Amino acid sequence: MIELEKLSMSYRVAGAAITVLDELDLSVDRAERVAIVGPSGSGKTTLLLLLTGLEQASDGEVVIDGVSLDALDKDQRADLRRESIGIIFQSFHLIATLSALENVALPLDIAGKKGSRKSAEAMLEKVGLAHRLEHYPSQLSGGEQQRVAIARALVHEPSLIVADEPTGNLDEQTGEKIMQLLFELNSVLASTLILVTHDAGLASRCDRQLQLSEGKLHPVSVS
Repeated sequence: MIELEKLSMSYRVAGAAITVLDELDLSVDRAERVAIVGPSGSGKTTLLLLLTGLEQASDGEVVIDGVSLDALDKDQRADLRRESIGIIFQSFHLIATLSALENVALPLDIAGKKGSRKSAEAMLEKVGLAHRLEHYPSQLSGGEQQRVAIARALVHEPSLIVADEPTGNLDEQTGEKIMQLLFELNSVLASTLILVTHDAGLASRCDRQLQLSEGKLHPVSVS
């Protein structure tokens, strides 16, 4: 499903090269849940941006379903995200002037998919928001907004779900409900899940945990 081969990412700061990711090698199977943990600033979000084609690596390769992202141009990478990748961020990134239904239907509309409204309604029902279809983000609680964001990320039934601290802006009780929902939908869709989290409890519910530190990925031993 996912192959990282010698993946590296460096930036130049004040004329000096700063290496964030250093020749990462990783294989992730279809439907596997992998947690990425590590201190702030260790490069976890950078890794997710490379996995989704939102940034290009300095060196190495990301392969998803046999397709090398390096071989795709910007538009082709965007097409791959629309077809195969669902992205959930800590901030909800909902469009304030669109209803919950319109926010969820938007990626399908952009992709020219038929029946976008019906699909969006069905996904909002799955996340427990059938009664909030016409509500705008400002009329929803934080937990409800994250449910809309999850519905939007999964409405096209992606083969890969990438979640960057999806409960970071939520209280503990709401965060637990959101993660239970995400894990349930992940199982139903048989999608691969890459989860960045500071929460050891959430990480322990994944099939595998990897620690990112000093530019390298290290397996986390679970006793």
